[in-house]
Amino acid sequence: MTASLSTSHRPGESRLADHRTLERAGLQPLPQLAPPPPLHLVSPEGQLQVHTAPYRGSFATVLSQALRAAGLGSRVMVVQFLKGGVAQGPDRRLTLCGRLQWLRPDVACCLSEGAADQDAATTDAVMALWQECRARLLSGDLDQLVLDELGLAVALGYLDEQEVRSTLEQRPGSMDVIITGPSIPDSVMDMADQVTELRRGF
Repeated sequence: MTASLSTSHRPGESRLADHRTLERAGLQPLPQLAPPPPLHLVSPEGQLQVHTAPYRGSFATVLSQALRAAGLGSRVMVVQFLKGGVAQGPDRRLTLCGRLQWLRPDVACCLSEGAADQDAATTDAVMALWQECRARLLSGDLDQLVLDELGLAVALGYLDEQEVRSTLEQRPGSMDVIITGPSIPDSVMDMADQVTELRRGF
């Protein structure tokens, strides 16, 4: 079975017939609309996100998000201020996925006591991480920065709350900053674009 198109039926004639049908029905054709303006690309806008919980150890979800972002080409740094035991520090950071830097303080174990109960080497190790974070926040050379247990480091006296807030206020608009853990200061919570609170434990 074959089929052919007739050349006697032209698109212009069809439009004219439609127009006459509308006129007979007392209807007017719709006016021609101007073409929409082209889409304009905007500069990326970062967010300050807080993921908090009443307990330590709510970090896994954020870490998987950071790994995914690095795998897709973003420049990511993850800093765990109070997790030690791996003899790391800023000079011995891990690199994952080619674009994710992972830093922990150069201390013998995870920290759960206040800075006043620690020796100078321990407090200096935590401060060394903060100085690295501060430099990266001000330089704007990252796409995403994860600050794990930043609030707890402030609450335990390792970091100064006003300096942390001031530095966060100066971060570039295109950088995502994600703060995780318990004891987030109210002054930082007030700055957050998004707050996720885990209310149940394991």
